[in-house]
Order: sequence, then structure tokens, then C-alpha cells
Amino acid sequence: MFASSRDATPRDIAVQLLSRREYSRAEIAQKLKQKAFDNADIEACLDTLVEQGLQSDARFAESFIRSRIIRGQGVIRIKGELRQRGVNQETLSEALAHVEENENVDWFELARETLARRFSSPGENPKERAKRERFLAARGFDFEQIRYALSCL
Repeated sequence: MFASSRDATPRDIAVQLLSRREYSRAEIAQKLKQKAFDNADIEACLDTLVEQGLQSDARFAESFIRSRIIRGQGVIRIKGELRQRGVNQETLSEALAHVEENENVDWFELARETLARRFSSPGENPKERAKRERFLAARGFDFEQIRYALSCL
């Protein structure tokens, strides 16, 4: 796409990244730091991208949440992964509320569907049941959601 990566500006690289998918501000900053750009240049570039509407942590968070729901992940895991990607708590909470409201997300049903995709029964003994509980817990579902999913299987 570019003649050489040495000639690319921080904006060129950031726009190229954003043309493929949404990224959080922190993710883009990290990628630009790996290319040895100056921190001041990176911040100025990111501020400009936000002003122009090309980068938005809120848009990234909503897109990320939707993709993780499709994968059958629970809210605990989704929140943790968004925090790791540098999304602040306020943006995370607003994005989660927006997706839950507009997509009619039922975390209990999602836990049940996720469990049903992998297992056909709640488990014949405590060891099998514990395996199913760990499966859902690792995907970010809370105790009540796990209990609900097991009771429906």
C-alpha cells in the first residue's frame, strides 16, 4: 500500500489499521509506538483521528461487545478484555448498556445457548457438572447465569 513503511506517517499507519477494523485509541497508540514514532506525534495523530470521527473508543467497544456476544462470551470476560485494550470504565459501561438495550441481550439465555452448543446434558455426576461450570465461567458468565444454564440443559 505504501512505498515503504519508513515513509509512512503515524496517520497513514493508523488509517490503514482502521480501514480493516475498529481499534481502541490505546491499541493504535501501542502499534504506533512499536514503529518508533514520537509520543507527541502519536497523541496529536490520535486526537486528529478522534476529531475527524475516524477513531472512537465507544464505536470500538460496541463493535467488540457484539462480536464477543456472537462468540458466546459473557459480560465478565468482555469487560476484562475491553479494559486490557485500554477502554475506560465510563466508555465501557455506556457501550455495554447501548448494546444490551439495542440488541436485547439476555446474558442468561446466552449462557444457556453457549452451554448447549458444547454439551448435551448438565452432567451425570459432580465432576461433569463442575466441568460445565468451569466452561461457562471461563467464558465470563457469573454464578447465577451458570446456574440458570445448567438448569435448562
